[in-house]
Amino acid sequence: MGRKKEKGTLIVLSGPSGVGKSTVIAELLSARKDIHFSVSFTTRQPRAGEEDGVNYNFVTRQRFEEMIANDELLEYAEYVHNYYGTSLRVIREELAAGIDVLLDIEVQGAAKVREKCPDAVCIFIIPPSFEELSRRLHSRATDSEEVIQGRLQKAREECRQVPNYDYLVVNDKVSEAAAEIIAILTAEGCRTKNRLNLLEGV
Repeated sequence: MGRKKEKGTLIVLSGPSGVGKSTVIAELLSARKDIHFSVSFTTRQPRAGEEDGVNYNFVTRQRFEEMIANDELLEYAEYVHNYYGTSLRVIREELAAGIDVLLDIEVQGAAKVREKCPDAVCIFIIPPSFEELSRRLHSRATDSEEVIQGRLQKAREECRQVPNYDYLVVNDKVSEAAAEIIAILTAEGCRTKNRLNLLEGV
């Protein structure tokens, strides 16, 4: 691998609800142990099987609003009546230690991150088709038809933001989507600006 990086890369991953981001992220993290997954804070209730501190840091609305007031968040947004946000302190510490940090955030939050961290690598994950996205949302069997239609409409709006992202990955097969993201990270690591330290003393 050569010398350890002097500064970590901030990776922003976005995509519509139901596209399979969590599954792709799990595959990515099992293949690349050296990536720190930044666990977002949220005021929404845990879904079945979700663990506090693993999927999200689940907090009360009051605690979240304290975090906003204390300027503790890199970004936050309200989505379907719940807050979601990213801790600034944790990310700064990891990046300074040369560790890559992965954020799973929606398009509003990603736009705020791009403003504050222009070096961030932004990747958007799309489904093979909207028919497939609809099928995935229905197969979850956790939401009403009205909620699903709302999510599909939101997905169409989010996909209009794709030109603001550096890379576009199609999640047809999870292993292939994860492999594409690893390839993106490999290429980013080879950027001249990230390797100038290798020329010291030349």
